[in-house]
Amino acid sequence: MAPQQNSATKRKRPSEISASSKKDSSRNAAESISKRVKASDSKAAAEKKGPSKALPVAPLAVSSLKCSVKEEASFPRGGGSLLTPLEYKEVANQAIKDVLFEAGGGRVSKTHERDLEGDVDMVLEGEKKVKQKKRKFESGKKKKSVRNPKEDEGPKVEGFSFKRIVPGTIVLGCVSQINSTDVAISLPNNITGYVPITSISEQLTKKIEALLEEDGSESEEEKEEQGDPKVSKGRKKANEDVTDLNRYFRVGQYVRACIMSTADDTLKNAEHSRYKKHIELSLQPSMANAGVTVKELVTGCAIQASVTSVEDHGLIMSLGLEDKSITGFISSNELGDHFTLATVQEGQVLLCTITGMASNGKIVKLSADIGKPIGAKKGKGAIWKGGLWLNEAPTIDAFTPGTGVELLVTDVGKNGGIRGKIMGMLDCAVDYFHAQGWAEKELEDRVKVGNKINARVLFTNPNSDPKKLNLSVLPHILTLGSPSEAVQQYPTKALPISTIVDETKITKVDPKRALFIDVGISGIPGFVHISRISDKKIEDLSGSTGNYKVGSVHRARVVGYNPIDGLFICSMEQKILDQNFLRVEDVKVGEVVKGVIKKLLPSGSLIVQLSEGITAIVDGTHLSDIKLKNPERKFREGMSVTCRVLRNDPEKKQLRVTLKKALVNSDAPIITSYEDATPGIQTPGTLVAILPHRAIVKFYSDVTAFLPVSEMSEAYIKDPREHFHIGQSVNVHVVNVDVENERMWVSCRDPNAFGEAQQKALQNLQLGQIVSGTVVEKSDDDLVLELQDVGADGLKGILLTSHLVDGSKQKAAQAFRNMRAGQTLKDLVVIGKKEAKRLITLSLKPSLVSTVKEGKLIRGVDDVREGDVCKGFISNITFHNLLVTFPGGGYGAISKLDIPREKVSLPDFGMERNQSITATVCKVDHEKCRFNLTLNPYEPRNELPERPKKPKKCKLTENKGESAALINPVDESLKTIDDIVLGRITKAKIVSVKETQINVQLSDDVQGRIDVAQVYDTWSDIKNKKHPLEHFKRDQILDVKIIGIHDARNHRFLAITHKVSNTRTVFELSAKPSDLKLENESALTLNKIKEGSSWVAFVNNHGEDCVWVNLSPSVRGRIKILDLSEDAGLLKSLSKHFPIGSALKCTVIHVDESKNQLDLSARSNPGIAITYDTIQKGMVLPARVTKIAERQIIVQLSEHVSGPVNMTDMADDYTIASPSNFTKNEIIRVCVLDVDNNSNRVALSTRPSRVLSSSSAVKDPEILTLANVSLGNVLRGFVKHVSDKGIFVTLGGSVTAFVRVSEISDMFIKDWKSAIKVSQLVKGKVIAIEQAVGQVQMSLKPSVVEGRANPQIHLNELQVGQIVRGTVRSVADYGVFIVVDGSANVSGLCHKSEISDKKVEDVKKLYSPGDSVKAKVLSIDLEKRKISFGLKASYFEHADEDEDENMEDSEDDSEGGVNLATAVDYESDKEGEEGSDKDAEVSDEEMEDAPSLRIFGTGLNTNGFDWTGSILDALRSDTQPDSDASDSDSKPTERKRKKKSLASKIKQDLTGDLQTRAPESVSDFERLLMGNPQSGELWVRYMAFQLQLLEVDKAREIAERALKTITSVTQEGLKEKEVIWAAMLNMELEYGTEETLEEVFKRACVYNDSLDMHEKMCNIYIQAGKYEKADSLYKTALKKHGNQSSTLWTTYAAFLFSPPLSSPDRARALLPRALQILPAQPESTHRTLISKFAQLEFTRGDPERGRTIFENLTSTYPGKSDLLMVWVDMEMKLAKESGEKDEVRSLLNRKLGRGGKLKPKVAKVLFKKWLEWEEKGGDKKGAAHVQRLAKEYAERATKEKMDKERLALMEKGMKEEEEEDTE
Repeated sequence: MAPQQNSATKRKRPSEISASSKKDSSRNAAESISKRVKASDSKAAAEKKGPSKALPVAPLAVSSLKCSVKEEASFPRGGGSLLTPLEYKEVANQAIKDVLFEAGGGRVSKTHERDLEGDVDMVLEGEKKVKQKKRKFESGKKKKSVRNPKEDEGPKVEGFSFKRIVPGTIVLGCVSQINSTDVAISLPNNITGYVPITSISEQLTKKIEALLEEDGSESEEEKEEQGDPKVSKGRKKANEDVTDLNRYFRVGQYVRACIMSTADDTLKNAEHSRYKKHIELSLQPSMANAGVTVKELVTGCAIQASVTSVEDHGLIMSLGLEDKSITGFISSNELGDHFTLATVQEGQVLLCTITGMASNGKIVKLSADIGKPIGAKKGKGAIWKGGLWLNEAPTIDAFTPGTGVELLVTDVGKNGGIRGKIMGMLDCAVDYFHAQGWAEKELEDRVKVGNKINARVLFTNPNSDPKKLNLSVLPHILTLGSPSEAVQQYPTKALPISTIVDETKITKVDPKRALFIDVGISGIPGFVHISRISDKKIEDLSGSTGNYKVGSVHRARVVGYNPIDGLFICSMEQKILDQNFLRVEDVKVGEVVKGVIKKLLPSGSLIVQLSEGITAIVDGTHLSDIKLKNPERKFREGMSVTCRVLRNDPEKKQLRVTLKKALVNSDAPIITSYEDATPGIQTPGTLVAILPHRAIVKFYSDVTAFLPVSEMSEAYIKDPREHFHIGQSVNVHVVNVDVENERMWVSCRDPNAFGEAQQKALQNLQLGQIVSGTVVEKSDDDLVLELQDVGADGLKGILLTSHLVDGSKQKAAQAFRNMRAGQTLKDLVVIGKKEAKRLITLSLKPSLVSTVKEGKLIRGVDDVREGDVCKGFISNITFHNLLVTFPGGGYGAISKLDIPREKVSLPDFGMERNQSITATVCKVDHEKCRFNLTLNPYEPRNELPERPKKPKKCKLTENKGESAALINPVDESLKTIDDIVLGRITKAKIVSVKETQINVQLSDDVQGRIDVAQVYDTWSDIKNKKHPLEHFKRDQILDVKIIGIHDARNHRFLAITHKVSNTRTVFELSAKPSDLKLENESALTLNKIKEGSSWVAFVNNHGEDCVWVNLSPSVRGRIKILDLSEDAGLLKSLSKHFPIGSALKCTVIHVDESKNQLDLSARSNPGIAITYDTIQKGMVLPARVTKIAERQIIVQLSEHVSGPVNMTDMADDYTIASPSNFTKNEIIRVCVLDVDNNSNRVALSTRPSRVLSSSSAVKDPEILTLANVSLGNVLRGFVKHVSDKGIFVTLGGSVTAFVRVSEISDMFIKDWKSAIKVSQLVKGKVIAIEQAVGQVQMSLKPSVVEGRANPQIHLNELQVGQIVRGTVRSVADYGVFIVVDGSANVSGLCHKSEISDKKVEDVKKLYSPGDSVKAKVLSIDLEKRKISFGLKASYFEHADEDEDENMEDSEDDSEGGVNLATAVDYESDKEGEEGSDKDAEVSDEEMEDAPSLRIFGTGLNTNGFDWTGSILDALRSDTQPDSDASDSDSKPTERKRKKKSLASKIKQDLTGDLQTRAPESVSDFERLLMGNPQSGELWVRYMAFQLQLLEVDKAREIAERALKTITSVTQEGLKEKEVIWAAMLNMELEYGTEETLEEVFKRACVYNDSLDMHEKMCNIYIQAGKYEKADSLYKTALKKHGNQSSTLWTTYAAFLFSPPLSSPDRARALLPRALQILPAQPESTHRTLISKFAQLEFTRGDPERGRTIFENLTSTYPGKSDLLMVWVDMEMKLAKESGEKDEVRSLLNRKLGRGGKLKPKVAKVLFKKWLEWEEKGGDKKGAAHVQRLAKEYAERATKEKMDKERLALMEKGMKEEEEEDTE
C-alpha cells in the first residue's frame, strides 16, 4: 500500500493547484457529500467493469481508434476504487459546483450555459458568425433545476474557434503556404495563422539583424565592390538565401505554434462590411515550449527546437528553456526522410520527439522522424506506429501539443465528440471533426466508454480551470503525415483549390452543421457548410430525405483545404460555381479576362473587378494604346472591359491588368519569365523607361529587357525620347537572353531583314574573300551592293569611290560615273567587316584583286618576310607614318624615314587615304606582332655593314664640316653661311609683306624676317597706324641688320650663340634706322622695361579679353580691352579699329619678370588707373559685360572695378529694358551714377541720355533718390518682390514703392499672385510718401492712374428688384456673401434658400470666392445697412436682356442663378478647377447629355498658333462656353441653363487695363471685330468659340466672313488670310468630311502660294496622326513644286526618317532625285541640300552615312568651311548623347593634324570650339592635347607659309635668270 500511497501523493500535485483555489467554507460541503461520491465511485467502477469483460470493443477499421494493449485490470488488488486520487478529487470538485448551483437557486449565467453547450461548428475564414439568440428566462418563477452530476461530468467538448482563442494558446499546426515575409500555418477547424519572419527562431532573427546592420554600415570598399555585377549579384543571392523561407520550411510540415495575438479588422467598402480575422503565431522554441522545464523532458514528449549549428554527425538544437545550458542533439540518422544535413539551415525549427537524455543531463536526445518506431525503456513509453507515446509524466506540462498519449474514454457522443482523461487525472476532449465524426459508422459504435485509445495533443486551453487539453484521433495526425496515403503528392496538387467537381456524392449529413462529400480523393472527404450548400438559406438537413440525402450526387467546387482537419472545404452555391475566379492565384498571367470598372482613381488608374472579391489595377499607362488626356470621359464606373493580366502577386493579393488593344488582342507568345524568352520570338511589350541610349521594355510578370537605341529603328534615332514615350506599346523580338542573370535584349528592327541566316553568312564571310554583288544604291561617293552567293540574301556592302581603281581621283570619279543601279560587279574583295554594325567594306582595285587571286593574303606577321613586295592601300595618315592595310586584314606601317625624301615635306607625304600602294617589307618584329614597310629601294641588312648612326643636327649648333656656299646672295659680300653673323649689316630682298612682318631673303637659300617692331624708331615715323607696312613692296631691297634667329616652330626669337651652318635657318633682322647706325646693340628684354615707360607696340593677336602686342621680336605684352581706348565705340569692333599689325602708343603699367608678364595700356591717360577711388559720378567709361542675370547685368570697368546695371538703368524706355539685349564680353558705354568707396560699390547706367546725349527723349525718368519722386507722379517700374500683403516695385536707384493688395486693381481678383510676376513692368501712381522712413506707396488701379474714377454705387442707390453684378466674397454653410461690382464696398448675403429653385445641399460645391454672379436685390435695410440678394434662375427668366449689355463691366447671362438639374455637372467642374482628388459621381443619364465630339482636347496647331480656343482657356479658368443673350439662334433650353450654371472667372492683366477681359460671347467677339477686323487671330478665336458650342456651320460662316473682310492689298493682310486658311483646313479635318477638306484645300492653293499650302497641309496631317495622307500629299507636292524648293525635299526626308513610317531607304532615295530636279545654279543649292541630308542621317538615320556624306562634301568643296563646322557640330551633339567621343577627336585630329588643309582662321575657330568641348565634356588630358596640337599647327602653318614664299622667290629668280640668259 505504501507504493500506492506514494503514487497518490505524486499525482496529487496537479489537483492541489485546483483545490488550493477553493475557499475553506467549501470543505464542509465536500465532506457532507462524501457518501454520495463514494457511491458514484462504486457505480462508475461497476460500469467500467461491465464493458471491459462482457462487451469487448471490436477492432476498429481506423487504426487511430485501436485500443491499447495494456489495459488496466478490471478489479485492482485490495478492492479499491477504479478512480485515482486525482479523479476522486475532480469528482469532489464537481460535486461542490453542483451544491453551489443548487444553493444559487438554479440560476446559471448565460456565459456558463453557452460554455456547457459547446460550439463544434467549423468556423470558416471570412464567414460571418451567426449570433445565437439569448434565452429568456421567466421572471418571478424560481425553479430549482436539479442536475445530474454524471451528465455534466468531464470537460466540455469545444472545438478550436476564433472566439475562444486567447494569446498563449499552444497549438499543433501544419505549414500550408510559404511567403516572402511570413509563413501560413493551418490550425484546427479550418483556421489559419501567420508566423512573421522575425518570430520563427532567435537564430534567424539574428541573421536578419546582422544583414541589416551590414547594409547600413558598408565601407567604401564594399560600396565600390557593388559596382561589380558579379559581386553585386553574389551578395544579392546570399541575402536572398538568408531570407528565403522556402529553405526553412516545406508545405505539409508539422510545427507547434504559440498564439501571440488576434485581430478582428473591419474592412468596409461601398456595398458591405466584412471581417478579416488575423492570428499571429510564433514558432520560437521559447514560446512554443512555454511551461516546459527540465523536469518535463521525458522520453516520448514532443518538443520544438531550432537549429543552432550543423555538425558533421548531427544538429545542435536550441530548446528555448530558461536553463540555457540544456541543449538538444539530433543524430543524422534521426532526421527522417524530409531533411538532410546538407539542406538544414541554421535557425530552422523542427518538431521533435525526446528519445532520451545524455549522462550529463545537459543534452537531450531528439528525433525529427516522429513516424519512425523508437525503442523505449519499459514503463516509460509504449511503441506505436507514430513513435513514442507518453504514458507517464512528472507533471501535466509534459503533455504538449504534438505529443502522443493514451486517452481513457469517459464519454462518447457529447456534442459529437469524445471526452476522457490522460493518466486518470488530466481532462481531455476530442471535438467532432478530430473524432472523425463524418465516418459512415457512428462514433458511439466505434468508441466505447472505458476504452483506451491513442491520440495526439492538439492544443491547450490556458484559461480553463481545471486544466484541459484538446486531442485528435485522426489517422494523419497520429502519424503526422498526409491524410491520404493513396495520394503521393500534396492534396492540393492532386485537387487544386477552385476546381469544380461535377459529381460529388454525399457520404454524411450533419442536420445542423454540414454535408460531407466524396470529392474523389481517397481518405480526404469534402466539407460543405450548411451556409454554402445553396444560394438560399437552409435551416436544417436530412440524411434520408430531400435533395441532400446521403448518396445523392451534386456539383461542388473546392474553395479551400485544411491539412490539420484533413478536409477539403467545398461549396455548392451556384454563385460560387459560376464565379470565374475564387482566389488571386486562380488568375493566370497573360490570360484575357473580362471585368467591370469599379472606381476611377484620382491618379488616372482604374480598379476593375474580375470576380467577387477579386479586383485588379489598371495603371494610367495601360488604359489605352494612346495617352488619354481625360480618361474619365472614356471610362465610367460599371462599364464592362476586356483586359489581359500583366502581373499576379498572390502574396500581396495584387493584380495588374492592361486595357491596351495592342496587348489584349495580340496572338503573339507571352513572356512571363526569362525561361520563356528565346531568341527570335516576337511579342509586344511596354516601355517603362526611356534613357538617352536605351529603353526598358516590360513584359508580363515584371520581366524586363533592354532595347538599345541602335535597335529601335532601321533609321538613326538621335534621342529616343523624341520618338517614344513611357507607356507606349512596341513590338519587339528577342535578340539575346541571359537566364542566369535575368537579363534580356530585344530589338524593334525587322528580324526578317537580318535573321539568323544573314548573321551566319556574315560570320562566315572572310577578309580577302572575292565576291560579286549588284548595285542597289548609289550616293555621292560610294556604292551600296547586295552581295551574291555568300550563303544568304540581304547582305549589303559598301564600295567607296576611291576603291574602284588604282589610279588617281579623276580616274576613280570617271569609273564612278559609269556605275549604274542594277549593275553587277564581280571580283570584289572584302577588305573590312564590322559584325556589330553589319558593315562590309569592299574594294575593286585591280592590285588587290590580283593579290588575292595569287593567294598572297597578308593576315599578320607570319605571312610576310623581309624583302617581300606587298600591295595594299593607305588606311590612315599620321604626322609620323603611313598605315597600310592589306586584303587579308593585316597591316603595316611606313615611317617617315622610309618615305622618299622628296615627299617628306609634302602635305600628307603626297599621299591620300585609300590610295593604292606597293611597298617592301623592311622589318618584321614577331615579338610585337608588327612589321614595317619602306618605299625606298630595299637593301637587305645581312649584305651591308651596319650603318653608323648619324648624329642629330641642331639648327643652332655648329657644324664641323665645310660651310655651305650661298646661292645668289643679295649682298655680294656674303659668300657662305659663315658670313652671316650677329650684328652684321647687309641687304635683303622683300619676298612678301604680311600684317606683322616682312619676309625677305638674304640669298636664294637663306630666308629672313623683319618684325614690324623692327622697322620704325618713333611713333611719328609711322604714316599709317593701322597698316604700318603698307608702303613696303615686293622685291624691294632693304638694309638690314642681323639680330637673331627665328624659331619657326615656336614662333620665338632666339639669340645667335653659335656659328650657323644650316641654310634653312630663318634669321631675325632689323630695319630700324637706329639699329643700322649702332653696333653691337643688345636685344630688348623684359628686364629693361620699366613701369610708366612709353613704347610703340604692334598688335599681334586678339584674345578674348585682351590684345597681344609686340614691342620687339623678343618681347610680347598684353593690353586689356578696356585699356585700349576710352572710346567704347572703338572697342566694339577690335578687328576694324585695332587690326592685327596696327601700331599703338602704349604705357607700361605692370611688369613681372618671374612670370614673363607685361601689361600695357593704350589709354590717353594711363597714369590714372580706374579704381573705386579714382572714378567719379558722371564719368562715361567703356565696360565689358561679364555676366547676364535675370534682372541685371554685371560689367567690368577695369581689372579691379566691377558693378551692376539694373533694369531701371538700362534704357530710357522701360519697355525695351531687358538684360537679354546684352551679350557676354560685349563692350558698352556706362555712366557712373554713384560710388561707395567704403564698401567698394558702384552704381552704373547704360541709359542713352546718360552715355550719349542728355537731350535724348526720356520716356521713364531716372529716379536715383527719394527726392526724385513727388506725390501724384505716374511712374513705371519693375516688380521686385511679391508678398502676401502686396507687391514691391523698383522705381530706380534705391527707391522701392509698395503697392497694397487693395491698390492693385479696381476689381476683386481671387488669385492675384498668379497674375503678378517678378520683373514684370507695371505702371502706377504715387499716393503717399513718407520722407522720414523713406517709403513710397503706389496704386496700380486704372481709375487712380488714369485719373478717371468710376462712379461708385452706394447702398441708398439700390432698389428692391434691381439686378446687379457682383463677386462672391466668401462662402458659408448658410449662404454666400456678394459684393456689388463698382460699389463703395456694398455687400450682402444671399441665403442658402435663395440660391436655387431647388434644395441646395452644399453651397460650397456651387460657389467659391471670386466667382462673378448676377444677383437680384430682395430686400434693403438702410438702418442696419443690410441687403439680401437672390440667385435663383427664376429671377432672371424675364429680365431685360439689354439691361445686362448696358451695365458697366457686365458679364454674360451665364452668371445668373444655379439650376440644380445640372448640379452634378457643375460639381464635377468645380472639383476640376480646385484640383480636388475626390471622385465625381456622374450618373449615366447625365453623361448622355455630354457632347460626343472632343473639342476640349489638344488643339490643332498651324504655324505655332493654337486655334481651337486654348487661348480662351489661358485667360479663363473655366472653359465652359456661354451663349450670348443677343444671339437670336440661342434658346433658353435645359442645355443652355446648364452652361449658365458655371461662373466664368477672368484673370486680369495688371500691367495694363485691369478691366480688360477675354471675349466670352458672340456679342463680345462682334464688338472686338468691329475695332480690329484685320486680325486673323481674332477671327480664328471666334471660330474656335463656335466649335466649342458644336456650331460647325457657324464657324464656317465666320471663316468666309473673315476671308471677305481681311484685305489682300498689303502683305500683312495676305499673312492674316493664310492664318484663316490654315484654321479652315484644321476645322475641316477635325469636323468635316474628306470632300469638304479637299474643296477647302483646292481653294487655299488657288488664293495662296500653292507650295506654302501644301507644306501647311502636310504639317496638319502629321499633327493629326494621318501619316499616310501626309505621305501621299508630299509626293504630290514634289511633283508640282519639287524644282522650286529644297526645303520641301528635306522636310519630306525628315518625315520619312521619323516614326511611325521610319523608312530611311525611301528618305535616302530622295537625295539623288532632288539633285536631278533642283537647278544646279546657284551652286549652294545642291551643297546645302546634301548637307541637310547628312544632318538628317546624324539625327535620325545612320551616323556613318552622315560622316561619309560630309567627308565627300568637304573634299569636294574644300574652301567651304561652313560644311566642316556643321559636321563638327553634328559629331559633338552625337557624342554628347552617346558618350562616344572618339569620332569627334578623330575628325578634328585628321582635319587639324599634319594632313589638314584648313585656313588659319578656320583652324582657329575649330581649335577654340574643340578646346571648349574638351573642357566641358572631356578631360584635362584632352584639353592639353588640343592646346599642343594648336601650337604645332601654328608652327607648321608659319613654316609652310615661309616655304611657299621662299619657293616663290626662287622661282622668280630662276625666271629672271632665264630671261637674262635669253637676252
